[in-house]
Amino acid sequence: MSSAYEELIDGEVVLRSPPGQRHELICQRLHAILKDCLAELRTVRLLEARSLVQLSDGNQFRPDLALVTVATGKVFLAVEIVDSHDHKWDTVRKKQIYEELRIPRLWMIDPRYDNVEVYHATEYGLVLQAILANKEYLTESLLPLLKLQVAELFRPPPAVN
Repeated sequence: MSSAYEELIDGEVVLRSPPGQRHELICQRLHAILKDCLAELRTVRLLEARSLVQLSDGNQFRPDLALVTVATGKVFLAVEIVDSHDHKWDTVRKKQIYEELRIPRLWMIDPRYDNVEVYHATEYGLVLQAILANKEYLTESLLPLLKLQVAELFRPPPAVN
């Protein structure tokens, strides 16, 4: 199990609870899938889970997954796996900051409902493109090899004998 960690949100140090087992399993699966999809792509780089990302003065986040552009080092995609115990930080406050900073892509993965919300930045802010579940596929036009059935992301861990 992971440890608790801190984020700086609007200048406030916020102690985040350690992610649970299911949260970590989803995070590991997504990292493995994206790592494979990015093997030949040289324009973006996958950061380690919960790497510290300086978004602006007063905002240092640790997204569950982040892709940064190689050319600028700026976040292209942030992925937050929602924690049922302190979800407001991810679903409200951090989402608002991602929107204000015009992060191009945001995925909110919610294990409570086994779904993925996909947001794209526009001149008007983040726009919800899709809420994906079950047999629907998570894709991204700028990551041509990505085609992930959402149910696969949430499947139970293999049974231990």
